[in-house]
Order: sequence, then structure tokens, then C-alpha cells
Amino acid sequence: MFKGIYEFISEAQLKKYAKLAVGAGVNLQKNQLLIIHSDIQNATFARLIQTIAYDAGASNVFIDWTDEQSTKEFYLNAADSVIDHFPDWQAARFKEWDDAGAAYIHIISENLEVFKEVSTERINRFQKASRTKLRDYYAKIRSHKVRWCLLAVPSVEWATKVFPNLSIEEALQSLWELILKGSRADGENPVKDWGIHNKAFESRKKILNESQFESLHFTNRYGTDLSVGLPKNHLYIGGGVIDKNGTPFFPNIPTEEIFTAPHKHKVNGKLVGTKPLIYGGSVIDEFYLIFNNGRITDYYAARGQEVLQNLIETDEGSHYLGEIALVSNKSPLAQADTLFFNTLFDENTSCHIGIGNASPSNVQNGIEQSKEELKVSGLNTSLLLVNVTFGTEDMKVVGIKEGETEVLLLKDGDFQF
Repeated sequence: MFKGIYEFISEAQLKKYAKLAVGAGVNLQKNQLLIIHSDIQNATFARLIQTIAYDAGASNVFIDWTDEQSTKEFYLNAADSVIDHFPDWQAARFKEWDDAGAAYIHIISENLEVFKEVSTERINRFQKASRTKLRDYYAKIRSHKVRWCLLAVPSVEWATKVFPNLSIEEALQSLWELILKGSRADGENPVKDWGIHNKAFESRKKILNESQFESLHFTNRYGTDLSVGLPKNHLYIGGGVIDKNGTPFFPNIPTEEIFTAPHKHKVNGKLVGTKPLIYGGSVIDEFYLIFNNGRITDYYAARGQEVLQNLIETDEGSHYLGEIALVSNKSPLAQADTLFFNTLFDENTSCHIGIGNASPSNVQNGIEQSKEELKVSGLNTSLLLVNVTFGTEDMKVVGIKEGETEVLLLKDGDFQF
């Protein structure tokens, strides 16, 4: 008889995974408040993180529970006026947590079917309302003024979606193995392994930041032919980052990307998506985007056209890009050669863009700059940032310097430096 998702992982390994989230993910400090965002189905792991956080010296650990089934009922039945309103008290919670110096751990899982009966238009409206009210919180997240970490655990729905030809037990076992391997959490000392992992990031970021390419040119046989202009004094981020107090942390577990911000008005060409984009519980697949002077001027999706339209039409900034990321196809996740149906995992298998808001951290002294100064630098602003995977096994990326000097950065999807 099926007993649950945790029978396929040892208690010792689960504790290592939780310690990775606390010790390296948010790098929790003594007497710090920790907020854990978790669906009730992930209660076992959330409570384990809570225990480990207290053992690490947390002043308090508050679990902010959600319930996807209740959320589904809300989307289906709540009055229109409620869908368009995010309560002030909800926003006030985040402000109080931020003011208290909280760190945030987000536990995610995937269930693509849960919202299939819900209007994507209603989901988009509520997300827009919530992002508007939480604008300050998301700004702190993007500027690394608060520490946060996103990581995943399997669900039956997710595992059987990724491995449809396996039994439930085999699918869960396989997904656990891939999550731990991709998250570099399957060794004896995951925190130490992430320190080693971060050294490769630091070496490549140094080369890219010193090069100061004017643009990046992406091509592959799937039809992508995209020129991405970059702001002056841009900075690449990847692996570990530093918060406002100088404390390092890892926002995403897993992570394989090195990313910077494109110049808002200097993106031109065609981008062909290579993996499904999961947005608001819906799937966008077999799609392309056309850019002209930075703006998305045309788009098409064989599946999820309305969802893609709602995403792009969220606000003016969602017609532009906020991120361009380089990812090798030699990473553990990429080598798994698996479609995860989850953006956190799929985006870390190959190159991707981010539609929407750019991080001030992607330009020198950006965190100290005003909104107007960041705008002059060429950074985009939006209520959202949604990553779109377009890398392939034959992806070629060329960095173009002033004077049109070209440097090969990726060949056949892998780093050349």
C-alpha cells in the first residue's frame, strides 16, 4: 500500500536536505526570524525545517500555510470584487516580517491539474492584485535586501506527470533522486558541496563582468535568432549572492544559471521556447516570441495562447525582458534529460530569459540607484518576472564587444570559458 512521499527517502538524507535550506539556502543567523511558506501537503518537510532552524538558533519560525485545494475553491467561487483585491492585512504581514529582518524559505511542489477548471483570467487578476500590494516586498527580494530560498519536494501528481509510465512508487522514487541530484543534495555534506559549486560560478562571473559585452547573440536550429543588448556596467549574478548586510545565501536550490539584465530597448529577433512554461497553474507550450527594440511585438503558443497573452499583458513592463541567463547543458539537471514541468528545474537545464522586472543588482551600484537612474541605465520594471527556457543541445552564444569583436561563450549548449 502507498504510504506517502517520504518513504522513498531516508530520514538522514531528508535532514541533510533541510539543513541545506537553512544553512546554505537562507544562511540563517542566530536570533533571526524565519518564515516558511508551505502547502499543507508538504507539512512533514516544513516541520523538519522548522526544527532544524530552531536548532540553528532562530528566534522564531513561523509557517505560513497554504492549501491548493482551498485556493482552487477561492478562484472558482470568490466574488469578482474579492478576486481583484489583496487585503491590506496580508501585505502588512510581509512588511512586519521584513522590518523584523526575516529570512524566507519557500517549499514548492507541482500539480498541473489542480487549477485546470479555473479561468486563467481570474488567476491573472488576483496575481496582479497581490503583486501590486506586495510590490515593496518583491523589490526587496530582487535587490537581495532579504534572504530567501526556493526548493522543492515531490508530489504524487508531479511525479506521475514526469514519469507517466512508472508506478506511483517508482515515479516518486525517481523524482526524489532527480531533485536531490539536481539540487546537489545527495552527497555526504551538501552544504560543503554547494561551496564548491559556487566557486565555478565566481570564476565565470568574473570573466563575464570584466568583458562587458555590448550584446549576446543566441542561435540554434530550432529557430532562435536573438540579439540581447546589455546595459553599460552590467553585472552577472549566479550561485550565491550577498544580502544588504554582507551575508551570503543561495536563493534557488537548484541553481545552474549565470544571469544579468538586458537593456530594455535592445532586444531583437525571435526566441523559440523549448520547454513548457508553467504559469498560474497552466501550461504554455510550443511557443515563440518576437522582439523589436526590446518589446514583445508578436507571440504564439500552440497550447496556452490565452495564458501567454494574459502574462504579457499584465502591465507595460511585462512586454519587455528583465533577465537573460546562461546555463550549461552539462549540469546534473540537464544531463538527466528530463522534462520536469516545473520552471525552477527546467530553467536550470539550459539558457533562459525572464519576462518582466529586472534586478537592480544586475548593474553596478544598482541597489543604491533611484528608479529614474535605473530606467536611464536601461533596466525594465514590472509587477512580475517569469522565466522562459529556450536553450538547446546545439545552442550557440556569442558575446559581442565594442568594435564588434566576437567571443564564443557557449557551443553546443556548453560553456567555452
